[in-house]
Amino acid sequence: MSASLIVLGSANTDYTVVVDRHPQPGETLLGGDVVVATGGKGANQALAAARAGAMPVFLGAVGDDAGGRAMLDALGSGGVDVSSVARLTDAPTGVALITVSRDGENTIVVAPGANGRLDADAVVATITDLAGPGTVLLSQLEVPLTVVQAAALAVVGAGGRVVLNLSPARDIPDELLGLCDPLVVNESEARAVGAASFADVEGALAAARSLVTRCRSVIITLGGDGAVWCEAEASGHVAAPRVEVVDTTGAGDAFVGAVCAELADGAALADAVTAGVRSGAAAVQWRGAQPPAR
Repeated sequence: MSASLIVLGSANTDYTVVVDRHPQPGETLLGGDVVVATGGKGANQALAAARAGAMPVFLGAVGDDAGGRAMLDALGSGGVDVSSVARLTDAPTGVALITVSRDGENTIVVAPGANGRLDADAVVATITDLAGPGTVLLSQLEVPLTVVQAAALAVVGAGGRVVLNLSPARDIPDELLGLCDPLVVNESEARAVGAASFADVEGALAAARSLVTRCRSVIITLGGDGAVWCEAEASGHVAAPRVEVVDTTGAGDAFVGAVCAELADGAALADAVTAGVRSGAAAVQWRGAQPPAR
C-alpha cells in the first residue's frame, strides 16, 4: 500500500530560553530557564500533519543518543510512522538553539548533526517502495539539497506531488522549483527565489503570480495576515483569526503540516490553505515548536 503523505526533513533537540528582548551583537543577556523539547522542521511538520488527521511517514536521521530516542518516541506516540528513520552511530541528533522574546518573536540557530548525513540513495529507495499516484512528499531545506531533489524526482516519477517549504531560504535548481506543487515561502523566502518585495496582501498576490510561472503552485505566508495562494488558473487570500501570540516558533510548521494533511486527503489548494491558517493561528498560542499532547 502506498503512503498518502511522506515527510522528508530534519529532527532536532530544541533548547529554548525566553528573554525580555533579543541581544544585540556582542551583548550578553540573562534569560529564563532552558526548556528542552523535540523539534526540527521536518519532525514538527510531520507531527502537525498527524494532528491534522494524516498518517505521515517520516524520512530523516537521528543519532544513536538520548535526543534521537526521545524524538522517535515523540513522533511515534503522535501518530507518525518512524520505521524508516535512519539511526546513525557516527553523528549526534541535530540541535536547535532558540531564543523567544516576550512579544513571541524568535531567533534560531541549528547544528544539523545527523540531519546533514541523510543518504540520498536510501531515501529514494524508501520513496520508491512507498510512493504512488497521489502521494504527497513534503520537504524543507534543513537536510541536504541533493537528498531533497532526488526524493522529489522519485515521488514525481511515481505519480506523486512535491510540496517544498523553502526554509531555510537558499538557491535551488530550476528543475526542483518546477516540481513544487506548491512552493511554500514567507516574504523573505519569496525574495530568495526572485519575487519582488511587497507590503500588503495585494503585493503578496502579485508576488505569488510571478512565482507560479516557475513552479506548479505557490503559497506565501503572511504571519498575522494569513496566507495567499496561487495556481495556474486561480489565486486567493485567507485571513488569519486574531489570537494572543505566545510563541511564533512552531507556527509555520503547523501551517505547512496542516496544508499537506489536506492535500494528501485530496483537498483543493484553497481549502488546504484555509486549514493551514487555522492551524498556524492555534500554534502561536503555545510555547515550543511542537503542539502539546491532546
